[in-house]
Amino acid sequence: MRTEVAVVGAGPAGLLLAHLLAADGVDCVVLESRSREYVEGRIRAGILEASTVDVFDRAGLGERLHREGFAHRGIHLHWPHERHHLDFVDLVGRGVWVYGQTELTKDLGAAHDRAGSARWYDVSDTALHDIETDRPYVTFVDDEGAAQRMDADVVVGCDGSFGPSRQAVPRDVQDVWQRDYPYAWLGVLADVAPSTDELIYAWHPDGFALHSMRSAHVSRLYLQVEPGTDIEDWSDERIWDALATRLGDGHDGWQLMPGPITDKSVLPMRSFVAAPMRHGRLFLAGDAAHIVPPTGAKGLNLAVADVAVLAEALRQLLRKHDASLADAYSQTALRRVWRCTHFSWWMTTMLHATGDPFDAQLQLAQLQWVATSTAGMTGLAENYAGLPLALEA
Repeated sequence: MRTEVAVVGAGPAGLLLAHLLAADGVDCVVLESRSREYVEGRIRAGILEASTVDVFDRAGLGERLHREGFAHRGIHLHWPHERHHLDFVDLVGRGVWVYGQTELTKDLGAAHDRAGSARWYDVSDTALHDIETDRPYVTFVDDEGAAQRMDADVVVGCDGSFGPSRQAVPRDVQDVWQRDYPYAWLGVLADVAPSTDELIYAWHPDGFALHSMRSAHVSRLYLQVEPGTDIEDWSDERIWDALATRLGDGHDGWQLMPGPITDKSVLPMRSFVAAPMRHGRLFLAGDAAHIVPPTGAKGLNLAVADVAVLAEALRQLLRKHDASLADAYSQTALRRVWRCTHFSWWMTTMLHATGDPFDAQLQLAQLQWVATSTAGMTGLAENYAGLPLALEA
C-alpha cells in the first residue's frame, strides 16, 4: 500500500490533520492501535480556545460544536471567603468553549465517514522505518492478524507519549524535559446539571478543586489528591463533601448540587517536552511531543495548534515542493508549546496546596493580585483564551 501521509494515531490530532490535508487533495491513511469505540468514548479535555474553534470552523467541522457546546466569557477564581469572575471577552476580546474531546473525535470520525477516508483501527505491532530517507514506511498487523506495510512520503506521529512514533527518534538527537508534580487529580463525571455558569477554579488548604461541565445535564469535577491514590478510598459521599468544602458551598448563597457519579479516575500530573518535533520525514504532534498538566486546559488546544501549523507545512512540501515551512515546523510549534507549558505550570503551582504555610500565603497573594489587577487578569485571560497558533516573532 502507498499513501502520501501515514498518520499514526486516530485521536483528535491525527483525524484533524488527515481531514485538513484531504481538503487540499493530499492522500492520507490513519492507523490506530485502539478500537474506534474506545477512541471515541475515552474521557478527555473539554475546554477549547478561540483559535481551536476557529480551526474547526474553517474546516467545516464546527456546526455541532456551536449547537451543543457552551460559549464561556471567562472563569471564576475562588478561595476561602472570596470569589472573583474574570471576563476574558472584556479583557482580551475572546472567550472559550466547553465541548468535550469525545464529541470532537466523534465529529471528526463522522466527517471521515462521509469522505470515505482510509482508517485502520485495532492495529498492532506498529513500527516506523527509514524515516531519515525520503521513502519512509510503516509496518503493522491489521485487526485480522495480517502483516501490512504502508509506504509514504511523510509519517506523522499523533500517537501519544507512549506510542511508537516518538520512540523512532534516535535518543542522541532528541532532548527531553520533564517535571513530575507531587499531586494528582481525582476526576469524576456526574449526572447532574452544573452548579455554575462557568468553570470554578478553587484554592483551598485541603487542596485544589475544579467545577467544570460537559453538557446541560453532566458535570465534570476534579479534586487534588496524592499521587497513587486508590480510587476505592473515595466514596461518592466523600467526594461530594470534599468538593463542597473546597468549592465554597454556601459562599454568598451558592450551592453545589450533588448527583449520581458515573465515572471516577485518578490522573497523575506532569509536564513533558521532547524536541525536535521533526526528524527526517517523521513529524510529531500533540502528546507525542509534549504533555502539560490539565490546570491550564492546554493539552488538546496545543495538539490542534500543532496540526494547524503542520497541515500547511505538509501541503507546501508535498504540493509545491517547498520545504521551508516543514523545516521550520519544530521551531514554530515549540514556541507555543513552551509558552503554554509555562502557563500550565503557573496555574498549577498557584492553585495546588503543598501543605507548607509559607507556600499558602504566597499562593493567596498571587490569587489576590490576579483577581484584582488588570494586568494580572489580562495575563491569565490572554493565555487561557488562546494565543496565536504560530506565535510568530
